[in-house]
Amino acid sequence: MLTTTRLKLVPASLAHVRAEIADQQRFSQMLQATVPSNWPPESAADALPLFLGWLEAAPDQAGWFGWYALLMDPEVSLPTLVGGGGFLGAPVHGEVQIGYSMLPQFQHRGIATEMVAGLVGWALNHPEVTHIVAETEWENPASVQVLRKIGFAPLGATNAAGGMRFELRRVGGQSTGL
Repeated sequence: MLTTTRLKLVPASLAHVRAEIADQQRFSQMLQATVPSNWPPESAADALPLFLGWLEAAPDQAGWFGWYALLMDPEVSLPTLVGGGGFLGAPVHGEVQIGYSMLPQFQHRGIATEMVAGLVGWALNHPEVTHIVAETEWENPASVQVLRKIGFAPLGATNAAGGMRFELRRVGGQSTGL
């Protein structure tokens, strides 16, 4: 688990993802959090079976897949699940790819930036990670802004129309956008 200023980031386990797919009440209990009725974010819903397959194949690699972002509010007894992020697997040749999504009602509050920064910090604490890449669309300026705030630099277009690839590279033990 990771903690940021406002968030608790919980790595998705095989049991979490199974409950997320099949039993929202159990999923909420496992996270010890309120799960909004519109969970998961639309952009992440189709990926759940993929994450499940990855975790079934490599349950010991849990941190290299999904993470849940729980918003802590001192005025509320339970945190609220607001978004998720993670990687497309363990590092390959020093590279990991990050992705993230946020429920609409929690967007434009800096929460995604805080979540992604926490995940980037976690990944860069692993010496085998030399750089982190992300792909987004120019039509999603909020996502582009998240990456730029953290220090990612544009690398060029992706194979998908309108897509852009970003990178954050470790230099001398520190991370920097190129």
